[in-house]
Amino acid sequence: MARYVFITGGVVSSLGKGLASAALGALLQARGYKVRLRKLDPYLNVDPGTMSPYQHGEVYVTDDGAETDLDLGHYERFTGRPANRMDNITTGRIYQDIIAKERRGDYLGGTVQVIPHVTDAIKEFVLDGNEGYDFVLCEIGGTVGDIEGLPFFEAIRQLGNDLPRGEAVYIHLTLMPYIPSAGELKTKPTQHSVKELRSIGIQPDILLVRCDREIPMAERRKLALFCNVRESAVIPALDADSIYAVPIAYHAQGLDDEVLNAFGYKGAPAPELSRWETITHRITHPEGEVTIAVVGKYTGLKDAYKSLFEALIHGGIANNIRVNIEWIESATFDVEDPTPHLDHVNGILVPGGFGERGAEGKIKAAGFARQRKVPYFGICFGMQMAVIEAARSLAGIGGASSTEFGPTEEPVVGLMTEWLKGNDLERRGFDTDLGGTMRLGAYPASLAADSRIAAIYGDTEISERHRHRYEVNCAYRDRLEERGMRFAGMSPDGVLPETVEFVDHPWFIGVQFHPELKSRPFAPHPLFASFIAAALAQSRLV
Repeated sequence: MARYVFITGGVVSSLGKGLASAALGALLQARGYKVRLRKLDPYLNVDPGTMSPYQHGEVYVTDDGAETDLDLGHYERFTGRPANRMDNITTGRIYQDIIAKERRGDYLGGTVQVIPHVTDAIKEFVLDGNEGYDFVLCEIGGTVGDIEGLPFFEAIRQLGNDLPRGEAVYIHLTLMPYIPSAGELKTKPTQHSVKELRSIGIQPDILLVRCDREIPMAERRKLALFCNVRESAVIPALDADSIYAVPIAYHAQGLDDEVLNAFGYKGAPAPELSRWETITHRITHPEGEVTIAVVGKYTGLKDAYKSLFEALIHGGIANNIRVNIEWIESATFDVEDPTPHLDHVNGILVPGGFGERGAEGKIKAAGFARQRKVPYFGICFGMQMAVIEAARSLAGIGGASSTEFGPTEEPVVGLMTEWLKGNDLERRGFDTDLGGTMRLGAYPASLAADSRIAAIYGDTEISERHRHRYEVNCAYRDRLEERGMRFAGMSPDGVLPETVEFVDHPWFIGVQFHPELKSRPFAPHPLFASFIAAALAQSRLV
């Protein structure tokens, strides 16, 4: 029977509940337990798919096509367990389901209320499908006291009573700020946060306290006394040089031991942390370094490219080198020559995105990489812009563009109106809803046996995750291949281009999918490992 760990946050947002949940999951997994992680988001959006990345960071896509919170990326990267659409729920989805039931008459004329109907729906989500797991870790988004989060806190409070005694543990993540003018660490924010949590009926079992320096024992005792927890249950969560050092750091502070003690586990096996030790050693003791320029349109918020950032780090781990990333706003190249920004880098990556803003800058970045023989990695939109650049510069199609930017006589990239998902034909139009209407989730692709990308994968049949609404137009394939851009990967039916590459370039690959979503620190994605290896070779030529 599964035991449940509920992770809540207080004081301020962005303290790292998702990372803490993932690290704890990794520690329990390292002890031989089977772990599932789930995220409960209080916002009213049905999912984050229509949000700007500046609002909520990247949208993480699962194999089954769910657009989810970026924390699910942490969960997958730390545990290796593929998430699915049932690992993330929002207030919007809860209310959508409840209102649909009410319209059908499922409540038999009763008044539909937050308690019990909304809280029951949340509890049903938390408890569903957990057979075979030892621990289910549920992270509640936002901070305690947020008005939109109250139904979720009430639901997990009820679960503490619904579940058999000793099968639910509450962890509260808070901040202990240092006040330079006073030269003191302050416990009061955590005290107030716990008081707020207790006022709604939840007594935390463990405090995970974020701080930028060591917490003296006197302050830990004070927190234990005023927050009604054991001294051993006040766990410092200090800043780390790398997120991949967090599992080892939390174990050293006793987090996993305290969780198991709270459940009454005695004599649990020690965690096997050798792979995390290897990863952190490679990060802290690199044998070289490369500089990668990421030319994107959301570079003002690094969480907009969270999985991409981590996948580049994984590529560095695979090659035992440090990856330095320069974030460049693609709109800069709309008015400026890219040369001063790119002539010193060892590789150029153009990531996914939506809309016309910054598109010309991405096209220029692709052209610079092609002409200067700099390793280039185009992902989703980055592949499309590379194809448009080749069409304009090599195939003589001066008006080459994308219908995403408006009507064009040369739709080298166009809206995808229908495609196969398994045995079902999916159809879309210009006037359909934006949410959940893209080609989403895992799709297969067939790679040419003699292509560079097939050599990188070591296979000709692959499956990768997609999130896009537009496709490269196969009508232009022959003209582009005559100029050296090879369509090396296609959908199994031969209709949709999945990868392109230049035969006469050291490393120039575009992919329509998002390989960064499947990269792990202990299993770097082969495309990122190869890209960083190519960048390292480029650095040695300079």
